[in-house]
Amino acid sequence: MPEFHYITTHVGSVPHPSADAIVHKLVETLDAPAWPQLSRRTFRENMYVQYSPTLPAIVEDAAKEKIYFDTRQDITPALEVFYEHVIADDVDYFALRPEYAGGVYAMLEALSHSPSAISHSPSAISHKPSAISHPPSAISQWAKGQVTGPISFGLTVTDQDLRASLYNDMLADAILKNAAMNARWQVRQLKTVRPNVILFVDEPYMASFGSAFISLGREQVIAMLDEVFDAIHAEGALAGVHCCANTDWGVLLATKVDILNLDAYGYIENLALYPAELRAFLDRGGAVAWGIVPNNEEIYRVSAEGLAKRLRDGIRLVSAKAAARGIRIEPEEFDQHSLLVPACGLGSTTVAVAEKVFEVLAETGVVMQTG
Repeated sequence: MPEFHYITTHVGSVPHPSADAIVHKLVETLDAPAWPQLSRRTFRENMYVQYSPTLPAIVEDAAKEKIYFDTRQDITPALEVFYEHVIADDVDYFALRPEYAGGVYAMLEALSHSPSAISHSPSAISHKPSAISHPPSAISQWAKGQVTGPISFGLTVTDQDLRASLYNDMLADAILKNAAMNARWQVRQLKTVRPNVILFVDEPYMASFGSAFISLGREQVIAMLDEVFDAIHAEGALAGVHCCANTDWGVLLATKVDILNLDAYGYIENLALYPAELRAFLDRGGAVAWGIVPNNEEIYRVSAEGLAKRLRDGIRLVSAKAAARGIRIEPEEFDQHSLLVPACGLGSTTVAVAEKVFEVLAETGVVMQTG
């Protein structure tokens, strides 16, 4: 694992009506720009819909702006076609389509024309000076992609009778393979423009783990996520996992994930409940992406200095609670194992709020990196 020193990135979703309105700002502002998900542009850029076209038996209802699996007829032929591409390792078959994910193509284009460090050492990470504008060496190392995780996809997208597809064994495995193959495709594309790639698996439904809403066991969750993480690792990228609310962090820390992303603005104290799991995660080189920058109107009531203090205080709290249970986690350990992100996605907010979030995020990165 490379060292991270509070480099900045973001979750993915933005409120902008087009990719051109935001990609260059992301490239110029963030250390690890992520391609933007543009759900306001078309419902096809919804975080579930945009990964769906390659799935067997999927139906897109444009009038109702929804997708579902149609299992009323024999889906075996569709599954056979799908698995032919999986078995053949046909990664390109699982490419994101421009009409569903215009942001990824706009980002690839923008990064291809921005200062690049493909010829530099992949393990080198240049730190920003105390200014929001980055020199070429500081913005050239990283790029980020994201894929909707199999658990959240399978619980959100149903069949025609509103049964969660996760509980249909044939569909659940296809959803899992689809996520893994799409993640591999993204890594390959992003590596053409940046030497280092992070691919996050977005699992908002993990906030419901342990409740009546998810009848999956711990080992099932770990096995499903690890299959996607293994696919990402096989392409030479780092795997992250994003959950925008509280969850059983012990489960996610027990996976093969490299970067744990949480809403640190609202839930940092909950991470302190898992000191043993966090200690083991750090020992194997894991990093935390702290969602310390609010993703709503609260952004107008905070400052970079205040958010940096809030994060440092939160990290000290995690350290103190670990010490109280006989586990040593020094606050300084996070200096080389931390990224900074907004608390969650920005798709539901306004353009003005989103751009303010990115501005404050960059400023907070400067404070943490130089403080």
